[in-house]
Amino acid sequence: MANENVELMRGEPEIAVRKLAIPIMISMLLTASYNIVDGIWVAGLGQAAIAGIGFVTPIFMILNGFSVGLGNGATSSISRAVGARDRDRASKSAQHSLLIFLIASIILTLVLLIIQEPLLKAYGASGQSLAEAIKYATPLFLGLFAFMFANGGSGILRGEGDMKRAMYAIIVSVILNIVLDPIFIYVLNLGSAGASLATIVSSLGSAVVIMYWILIKKDTYVDVNLRKFKFESKIAKDILKVGIPASLDMFMMSIAMSFYLMFISSVGGEYGIAAFTSGQRLYLFGIMPLTAIASAVAAVSGSAYGARNWDYLSRTHLYGTKFAVAFSVMITLILVIFAPQLSLLFAYTPETASLVPEITNFLRIASFGLLLVGIGMPSSFFYQGIGRGTTSLAWTIIRELIFTVSFTYLFGIVFGWGLTGIWTGLAVGRIIASILNFAYARYTIKKLKKVLI
Repeated sequence: MANENVELMRGEPEIAVRKLAIPIMISMLLTASYNIVDGIWVAGLGQAAIAGIGFVTPIFMILNGFSVGLGNGATSSISRAVGARDRDRASKSAQHSLLIFLIASIILTLVLLIIQEPLLKAYGASGQSLAEAIKYATPLFLGLFAFMFANGGSGILRGEGDMKRAMYAIIVSVILNIVLDPIFIYVLNLGSAGASLATIVSSLGSAVVIMYWILIKKDTYVDVNLRKFKFESKIAKDILKVGIPASLDMFMMSIAMSFYLMFISSVGGEYGIAAFTSGQRLYLFGIMPLTAIASAVAAVSGSAYGARNWDYLSRTHLYGTKFAVAFSVMITLILVIFAPQLSLLFAYTPETASLVPEITNFLRIASFGLLLVGIGMPSSFFYQGIGRGTTSLAWTIIRELIFTVSFTYLFGIVFGWGLTGIWTGLAVGRIIASILNFAYARYTIKKLKKVLI
């Protein structure tokens, strides 16, 4: 199985991207269902609980983002070693990745527990929504190690092209989450804290399964032997040169999210935050297939770059972009056409029914940004695949902090369009930045031709 995955990575790039993207897509959609399921059950707790969880969103993005980012660092390092046919280096990259996951989880847990309350207050949380936010956030931060090893371990599997088993681990965690959510929230009467506890326990299940394959069953391409581990700074740096920027990628997005929350709170109050939180869950769910395709592009690009095959590198980026655009059109149509019906998922009680019009408005405006995110996201992940994590980070800053924050402020605050203006700014900023990102990626690939051929 391991050899089949590796040969797929080294083969025709179009086939590799397509075959690797589908299991990643299923995994990510299932992962995104955490938020959807949590949102459906939390909606029964009232508007304050919905808003409270909304205030936690940017901090949660940091938490989850570091685990995904470091996993991407492992994917890039391992896939480049696979392309270069260096199994020993791939195995060492996996070993060093596990150490990095452990250290990062300890540090981040301590930092997030300390800063959570002042940070939530800075976003505008107060009163009951602040209390609900802290109830939801604290278990998430205490259980960070579960996210770190689940997402990081998936990154190791992706690096050697083993997307299917990463998907199987996610299926385990999703089933656990679906079962545990109502039990923890309502049966045990834990409320918002129950939703986060269910997510942590579910992620832990995924992490245990992946670590079993890597450390105990040992049927992966990488051979992880912790007893013979010897620290090599060069390998750690190779992982971190992508992992840290990729982690900061989510951090920058969370900073941008903080601005969005402040803008929304200033013009729409708790009502606007609740509507945005609900609509954003669906938006993030919709973006998962694009992220999956981009992740496949990263893995295959890394292998092509490691093999110094410029033709495969260029074809990987172009095919991944076309594949993502096809999905983005379909997803946008679904979110726009069925916006009222989808809104009811998070506003099905008498208390929250008033959110339906604004959630619908959000989906029918902000979702148009997905149309061009389909060309921008594969480009950002392409940079990670070839080991240029800082370039990927730079484009996140350009997209979210420069363009999108500016346009949301311009339309929502300066022009006085209110929530509609903020939703419009989200779409316009991302569209413009994505076009520029794609153009720069093609320019980068053109320059690499002189180096790789």
